Amino acid sequence: IGKPDEARGQIVKAFVVLQPGEAPSQALIDDIQRHVRGRLAPYEYPREIEFIGALPMTTTGKVQRRELRQRDAAK
Repeated sequence: IGKPDEARGQIVKAFVVLQPGEAPSQALIDDIQRHVRGRLAPYEYPREIEFIGALPMTTTGKVQRRELRQRDAAK
């Protein structure tokens, strides 16, 4: 999702669902960012990553980005 940022105007924030048995860690965040940085333009890769249990989905199977934005704004 796009997240407001004072320095850049907006940054990319990714919500990641881990596979069973995986634990969230800073090392995993670094690995994800390093992997994505090699494939996307600098302004496209996620500067923030948050691990969540499940993505909110619509009845048609689309991610409800609005709910993710609201979740982030509530923090």
